Amino acid sequence: MIVWSRFPVHKDLLSFRFEEAPHVPKRRILDIFQEEYIQQKRNVIFIGNSGTGKSHLSIALGEEAINQGYNVKYYTAARLSNELMEAQDEKRLLQLEKQWLAADVTIVDELGYIPYHQRSAELLFQFFSARYERGSMIITSNREFSRWVEVFHDEQMTAALLDRVTHKAHIIPMNGESYRLKETYSK
Repeated sequence: MIVWSRFPVHKDLLSFRFEEAPHVPKRRILDIFQEEYIQQKRNVIFIGNSGTGKSHLSIALGEEAINQGYNVKYYTAARLSNELMEAQDEKRLLQLEKQWLAADVTIVDELGYIPYHQRSAELLFQFFSARYERGSMIITSNREFSRWVEVFHDEQMTAALLDRVTHKAHIIPMNGESYRLKETYSK
């Protein structure tokens, strides 16, 4: 159900240009696509610079999961944060929690691009805690784990969050040059 997933664009593994992204561990990515990470409720975390293919690969993994019959939900971290705050204000947070727990895979794209204020950070922590070991998550971030406290503003909460999302996770470093900048400079 691609529509329910709310992907911003279509992406698949075939359209990812590994030859232009030598920083991406191709064999490891292909193994994840073949692995049973969803059944094992494992997470996949792409960490690295902007423009290195993190979102592309996260959406491609999501679309492949749908092709295999799984339910997938896509969020940008900013949209998820806003939805959580609105749901809390409207006293429908438990209803929203049922929705996010219904997905076999939840994609949270662009985590760490903007800092969150305290209430938003706490709600995101609640989201990740509720998903922990109940379903797979695919997370993209441009910040190293050591800098996540800059986003969540609380060392203890950040440590607990990292403990949950990295437990049994595939952590894929994607630190290379932006392919978008390469395209811009080559014109």
